[in-house]
Amino acid sequence: MKNLKGYIFDLDGTVYLGKQLIEGADTIINSLIDEGKKVLFLTNKTIESRQRYVEKLNGFNINASLENILNPTLTLIDYLRGHHPDATLYVIGEQPIKDELVLAGFREGMAPAEVDVVVLSWDREFHYDHLNFAYQSIKYGAKVIATNPDRTCPVEFGDVPDCAGMIGAVEAVSGKKIDVQIGKPSILTIEAALRILQLRPEECVMVGDRLETDIRMGIEAGMKTALVLSGITTEEDLRSTDWKPDYVLPSVKRLLSEKMT
Repeated sequence: MKNLKGYIFDLDGTVYLGKQLIEGADTIINSLIDEGKKVLFLTNKTIESRQRYVEKLNGFNINASLENILNPTLTLIDYLRGHHPDATLYVIGEQPIKDELVLAGFREGMAPAEVDVVVLSWDREFHYDHLNFAYQSIKYGAKVIATNPDRTCPVEFGDVPDCAGMIGAVEAVSGKKIDVQIGKPSILTIEAALRILQLRPEECVMVGDRLETDIRMGIEAGMKTALVLSGITTEEDLRSTDWKPDYVLPSVKRLLSEKMT
């Protein structure tokens, strides 16, 4: 990987687990930045603002700024502006994504008949009223956009249900698949990441812990891929997947040694 110019890092399970930095991640990432490599942190989570991610990474002594962070909320805003610029939304999600959509100029509908687009994102307070409002909005013709397809999110003590739970509930009651998926491995995220880095896919490596999002996205984009076993994926998972990474590392700590091979 020594000739690569861009390094795209997943966060949860790759750089940290909850409030715990993965050993050596700060040293590796800062070394890449010092070498003049372009670094992008790419998360599928919407429960924190991009600024909060900057603060969290800085707290781990990682040199990150707002320009280094891409999350589904930013890609969603770009997509809505291009395809549904005047849409009224109903958002299943936590306060950060709602606040950012309001700041971007979008209005949230007060009744299902007003809603043009239902946005599904990870919501740790998801309940029946959310499901019913989304269902009724879809009956009135609302489109459904999901921020990410992740089944679970890795944390210090294991993992917890993620946005796939919200997607599954809405698809089950409506009998319809979602219309658009924004986050990894979507082409929308690939395009946004490459636009920020100003690099070609073959100049980049995707580093992550999840086969069906991180590694799949990198492969489909034409990037090199490095799977770390510090998060969701196990060695057993590798034996049955269609998404075979170029590199398999115990953690991101080994990335610099691998990139010289």
